[in-house]
Amino acid sequence: MYLVGLPHIARDLGASEAQLHIAFSAYLAGMASSMVFAGKIADKAGRQPVAITGAVIFALASGLCSLADNSTLFLIGRFIQGIGAGGCYVVAFAILRDTLSAQRRAKVLSMLNGITCIIPVLAPVIGYLIMLKLPWQSLFWTMAAMGMLVFILSMTVLKETHPGAHHAATPATFQPSEKLLNRFFISRLLVTTFSVAVILTYVNVSPVLLMEVMGFDRGQYSTVMALTAMVSMAVSFSTPFALNVFKQRTLMLTSQVLFLAAGVILATASEHALMLVGITLICAGFSVGFGVAMSQALGPFSLRAGVASSVLGIAQVCGSSLWIWLAAIIGLNALNMLIGILIGCSILCILLLMMVRPAAHYEEISQQS
Repeated sequence: MYLVGLPHIARDLGASEAQLHIAFSAYLAGMASSMVFAGKIADKAGRQPVAITGAVIFALASGLCSLADNSTLFLIGRFIQGIGAGGCYVVAFAILRDTLSAQRRAKVLSMLNGITCIIPVLAPVIGYLIMLKLPWQSLFWTMAAMGMLVFILSMTVLKETHPGAHHAATPATFQPSEKLLNRFFISRLLVTTFSVAVILTYVNVSPVLLMEVMGFDRGQYSTVMALTAMVSMAVSFSTPFALNVFKQRTLMLTSQVLFLAAGVILATASEHALMLVGITLICAGFSVGFGVAMSQALGPFSLRAGVASSVLGIAQVCGSSLWIWLAAIIGLNALNMLIGILIGCSILCILLLMMVRPAAHYEEISQQS
């Protein structure tokens, strides 16, 4: 949301836009650091306390960003924002693992993905509309209000779902062991990490790609982001119906093929219309496969869903940050940074999905409530 206000933030804080671009990585670093502890705490103390704490931290940090009068304080606020968001991220996936069977979880995660994957695409549009009338500080007060809304929902609506909270004497039902170091979990961890790296790279480079490389103005940029968000939403909400017809593995392979096609198109296209097709395929690819892959990754875990969610989140955040950092060090421009992650990671993910399939003891009872 704050990306469109970056020039105004840089001017008011006496920093360059290049210096403040690190705010994206600072936020992801905060998420990763909190995920180290959030999952284990959620498995011991329950999901609700972590969600409440994360929401409060996020809201307070958003207020700090809006009140910052220098770039250092602003970056600190962004790091703390990430800490709060990391706890909520872990808990969201753990709750779904607690309450849904494998097939229902894949469908619900795909629908949830329809919301979560369009937010990074739609948020700059919302930021643009806010800044038509209000200063950049209003962007972070809006984020603070979001945090307080999550706090209220966590206090009043969210019920504790961790099985240990209600059945402390009951051993894990579905798995004799819930070890993180197994081929299947690691393969799905890599698939989801690469997928997140693709979408976050796209979000990070989209202002440069659309406004500098393709020559769009801010209004046209917002329009393109809004249209691709609609594509993401349509695909995500169609995926649960597709799961009634196609196997989960088929949809995950489709996701990676779309990424590969997007990379090839962006690498070879010279016309803006074709480049927009490639961008659309990125959003569609993420929407059709990420929820299914996350569901499979969490499948082997019953009592350790919080820890598994943490490991997934840390890998996704750190993997994305590492690629963006390495690409900057190497000196790749925005377009090549996106092409590299699309082609390289899609090929690796296709190989992983072809070689590693769910083991028999990871199959869950389909009627589990």
